[in-house]
Amino acid sequence: MSTTTESRTEVCRRLRWKGMFVEAVAPHDPTVPSGNDIYCWCNHTMTCLGPDGKVADRDNCRPGRSCHETF
Repeated sequence: MSTTTESRTEVCRRLRWKGMFVEAVAPHDPTVPSGNDIYCWCNHTMTCLGPDGKVADRDNCRPGRSCHETF
């Protein structure tokens, strides 16, 4: 998934992934692969499942899901 402004606003504000934290504090190093990893978790449940019992990831944590929260 691209990280355009539009896609960022559609993703639930409770969705987290490691790249959010690593890229924010570490200086850019071109030898280190991008933090676009696929391992996500819900910050509400602190697991890979959202409050609705469905998988928390960048493709599924979108508007229309019962637990989705906008930014």
